[in-house]
Amino acid sequence: MPRDDSHLPKALQGLRIPLIASPLFIISVPELVIAQCKAGIVGSFPALNAREAEGEHPLLDTWLTQIREELDRHNQANPDRPAAPYAVNQIVHRSNGRLDRDLEICAKHDVPIWITSLGARVEVNEAAHSCGGIVLHDVINNTFARKAIEKGADGLVAVAAGAGGHAGAQSPFALMREIREWFDGPVALSGAIATGESLLAARALGADLGYTGSPFIATDEANADQGYKDMIVGSGAEDIVYSSLFTGVWGNYLKGSVEAAGMDPQNLPTADASSMNFGQDREKPKAWKTIWGSGQGIGAIKSVGPAGDIVDRMEAEYLAAGQKLAAEFA
Repeated sequence: MPRDDSHLPKALQGLRIPLIASPLFIISVPELVIAQCKAGIVGSFPALNAREAEGEHPLLDTWLTQIREELDRHNQANPDRPAAPYAVNQIVHRSNGRLDRDLEICAKHDVPIWITSLGARVEVNEAAHSCGGIVLHDVINNTFARKAIEKGADGLVAVAAGAGGHAGAQSPFALMREIREWFDGPVALSGAIATGESLLAARALGADLGYTGSPFIATDEANADQGYKDMIVGSGAEDIVYSSLFTGVWGNYLKGSVEAAGMDPQNLPTADASSMNFGQDREKPKAWKTIWGSGQGIGAIKSVGPAGDIVDRMEAEYLAAGQKLAAEFA
């Protein structure tokens, strides 16, 4: 029986499974986004991944043209199996000097879904709404969730414990319950959503969608070092370390990559938010260039392959888990 998603904004309706592929720093490129959308889920990428040399045409404009044209061709050839819409992540932090330019480019391309991070700003939401887009703002607690909605976001990405990259520390049970006490708009839940069973659990907690990233690192289309992909496949939840050292924001990283950089993952110093920098001139310390982010759900990833295979597996698991629970409650 098809699920009822009529309460959601149109851009989030009709997905093959209720899933958004999260924007992955460096890793998410047009090839991955296109594959995700063709597979029937929302694909996304950070605007800052599209970096051009000074004086060149904005690469973000080129990428958005490529994505739109390829998805249009797919839809014309597959009218009964259209691609899902895509999303662009905007880092709303004072160090992102490109933000205003990137907002203009996204509005010009009528980007359907905007994901905002590290700051909720009214003018960013207004830019999205000016072209008919919706805004999902990622948050790690209920206080930030309220601020985001007050400033005009349409929905939320609840980033709970276990999520890859920048991640919250709260249990998804607590975080979703507190948000749903006052907010009935669209919410995607992030935090070790790597299987169909975990996607179904997210729905049971009150989320409209799951939000998953780490499984897509180990795909053919991902712009990731082969060693990174192999470490994802060979690691599990106990191989993840939670640290603020590398960006100034707490996040989850592969212990193996920390050890390879010559550091002890059990004795990492902390850093504060003042060390965050998303400017054009930002440069990680040399020892941190191969520190690899990952969520705790990677135990489900057994091999590197096409992004579409991730969606196939999660759909099969999601439907099977739903049928099993339905039978138990019948």
